[in-house]
Amino acid sequence: MVLRANKINYINYPFMKAKILPAAVVAGTFLLYLSSCSKHNGVELGGGSCDTTNVSYSNQVVPILQNNCYQCHQGPGASSGVDFGSYGAFKGWAGSTPYVIGNITGAPGFVPMPYGLPRMSDCEINTILAWIHQGMPNN
Repeated sequence: MVLRANKINYINYPFMKAKILPAAVVAGTFLLYLSSCSKHNGVELGGGSCDTTNVSYSNQVVPILQNNCYQCHQGPGASSGVDFGSYGAFKGWAGSTPYVIGNITGAPGFVPMPYGLPRMSDCEINTILAWIHQGMPNN
């Protein structure tokens, strides 16, 4: 008697495809987030003008949101119901879902934001990522 190993593939087990793809997207987004958060200050980021130590929500994050996000994501008519118009609202989106990180970094499976406009600068993206990494203080 000859025993043959069955090949495991998506044809024999189609449910695997449904589980592997979302897991890969989440894992990829998480790895992108971790790699982005490994640089904490302007010297490490390669420019003295982008200081991401002790990021201030009111002084650094809000101006980025005003320039890139508030046009669509502020107030009761916010696009897709995603409102960044207050500290609590933005913290809720930035801290509980991969939405903000995935969209501002242009991670696979996310819509690059700001929608239809040029990508935010690396300094703006790293500032928001640093603020998230620092615990999203209301400062």
